[in-house]
Amino acid sequence: MAYSTAAREHFAKELAGIREAGLFKEERYIRSPQGADIEVEFPAGAAGKRVINLCANNYLGLSSHPEVVEAARKGLDHRGYGLSSVRFICGTQDIHRQLETSLTVFLGTEDTLLFPSCMDANAGVFEAILNERDVMIADRLVHASIVDGMRLCKAMQDTFKHSDMAHLEEKLREHQDKRFRMIITDGVFSMDGDLAKLDEIVALAQEHDAMVFVDDSHASGFIGKTGRGTHEHCGVYGKIDVITTTLGKALGGASGGCVSGRRELVEMCRQRARPYLFSNTVAPVIVSGAIKVLDLISKTTERRDKLEWNTNYWRKGLKEIGLDIKEGDSPIVPVMLYNAKLAQDVARDMFAEGIYVVGFFFPVVAKGQARIRTQLSAAHDQRHLDAGLAAFKKVGAKHGILGLGKKEIIEKFGM
Repeated sequence: MAYSTAAREHFAKELAGIREAGLFKEERYIRSPQGADIEVEFPAGAAGKRVINLCANNYLGLSSHPEVVEAARKGLDHRGYGLSSVRFICGTQDIHRQLETSLTVFLGTEDTLLFPSCMDANAGVFEAILNERDVMIADRLVHASIVDGMRLCKAMQDTFKHSDMAHLEEKLREHQDKRFRMIITDGVFSMDGDLAKLDEIVALAQEHDAMVFVDDSHASGFIGKTGRGTHEHCGVYGKIDVITTTLGKALGGASGGCVSGRRELVEMCRQRARPYLFSNTVAPVIVSGAIKVLDLISKTTERRDKLEWNTNYWRKGLKEIGLDIKEGDSPIVPVMLYNAKLAQDVARDMFAEGIYVVGFFFPVVAKGQARIRTQLSAAHDQRHLDAGLAAFKKVGAKHGILGLGKKEIIEKFGM
């Protein structure tokens, strides 16, 4: 048979090695809707435990908002469960175009095209727009989905050092001979939580006749004065050529993504982007819920403002405890531990204290950069944050990491 005993033993050994190295990823089973408080089964088969969730992308707390749930239910009643088709055959409903129009207005672009996910958007956009006469110049810390999308494109690939504008300018000068140059960056970098210097990137793009691509998945809905994203925050609203983002984080939390930007570029994706052409349409329940989300966050910045307060309170509290965190302004706040096993152990002890967080380590982040990525939500109240800080203080003291920096933690636990 094709799957031989030797093959089974090989992969079993590989998995055992991953487990022994402290790198084995264990899934937790949630028995409740997503929210600030959730019921989690961990380990598998254990009784459900009520815990505070500090690691979700539910930035605006809308994943289970009653108005969003009701809108999704109406979408199910009025437009059905699914389309059983791709968009260009018989999979486009009126509500799909309604959502695309709402996203275009919200993001300040010329047109928008829905995809099953932002990963699909990133997988399709470069191949649809660029070819072997062009070059893609990406920040070295862009999301893995962007890296995968670039690999599918025939254009030349190059990178610049993370947020290093001098190095980016060198690359733009180096590739003056290319037909088109596209600068590629995240808006908010998902592992570290820092923001791209979009004002400087746009200035360089204008000087060197380059296009700008931004994945704003960890920004849409809450970064910027009115939550439009990093382009609003950096004062370049309306000046980004291509934006990809997701409906799976702040904008409802279900699934779905989009390409938004210059009209011609979006149309090229409609004509040529393979994940769009060969994937089923985003389900009506999701589209209907997302329309309601955009309606809610366009009326008021209350949730975005609460998230900002929570972020500032949390960052200040972690510093006062003596934990090593990544500086920044976003609600992504990594607690740096550098050692994969330590990250796993701290996360497990936090769960015992009623706080749900997850250790991140290679290959999700670079070797020696293990961490617990905490994430704030507008659904969190101060009591949630105070409970989380108290748990981190207790667990941090248990492991002897309070007050230690990178060098001291690595000396004590290794990388």
